[in-house]
Amino acid sequence: MGTVAVVDYGMGNLRSVAKAIEHVAPDARIIVTSLPRLVAQADRVVVPGQGAMPDCMRELETRGLRDTVAAAAAAKPFLGICIGLQMLFETSQEGGVAGLGILSGRVLRFPHERMVDRDGNRLKVPHMGWNQVRQTAAHPLWNAIPDDSRFYFVHSYFVDPVDRQSIAGVTDHGLPFTSAIAHANIFAVQFHPEKSAHAGLKMLDNFMRWNP
Repeated sequence: MGTVAVVDYGMGNLRSVAKAIEHVAPDARIIVTSLPRLVAQADRVVVPGQGAMPDCMRELETRGLRDTVAAAAAAKPFLGICIGLQMLFETSQEGGVAGLGILSGRVLRFPHERMVDRDGNRLKVPHMGWNQVRQTAAHPLWNAIPDDSRFYFVHSYFVDPVDRQSIAGVTDHGLPFTSAIAHANIFAVQFHPEKSAHAGLKMLDNFMRWNP
């Protein structure tokens, strides 16, 4: 299965991601690294992340990882998780910061006026906890994961892709938002597969077997 680099730029619980991948792919070599050289050498790249987008982009830049992550997203099986999804886009309302610009679109905050459920109850932001993901496009990373499976979310912002064909999953929280995107060798999700029990582990297993 080769080498998987879990990119360490100081943002997020990287060990839980690495442990989850080790669980589904015990024969793979998993490295948690902030060294551009090791990310560039890896066969597969996972970019997790949580926290504020401006902090994440600054840390990526500071550690010299920006170009390396962009190169990985252009060339090898790439899995983005949470901020690892958001950073692929052009701009974010969070701090008005620019992302990597690999995909066209922007990152938006959940609008306060839409944060009401069908019964009129206020919905909280951050969107935190388990929610369903409706699969809107077939993809190898959905293999053996039932439609409307529940995954674990923690976020206040969501992506708004220009290319609607790239949307692979949608979730409802006051409004339907993009929770998974698929583009060539990139698959990226707003939720945390490493915290999402069986469905999340199956997604990581599928990623390790995926050869785009």
